[in-house]
Amino acid sequence: MKLMRTCKEVTRMVLQAEDAPMPLGDKLAVRLHLLICKTCPVFIQQVALMRQASQRWRAYSQE
Repeated sequence: MKLMRTCKEVTRMVLQAEDAPMPLGDKLAVRLHLLICKTCPVFIQQVALMRQASQRWRAYSQE
């Protein structure tokens, strides 16, 4: 199991986690990466914001 991941790998794993649960080893690798990276936490916040906006839009469009 590879613990140190690149930003590109973390980005891919975070986006894939939107569709399927992330394995424990990958979760650990992402957490370790976030401890040393300044930009990936911002990306993760942006993904969460987009997810939240998408959910609100779906709820609004169903009214």
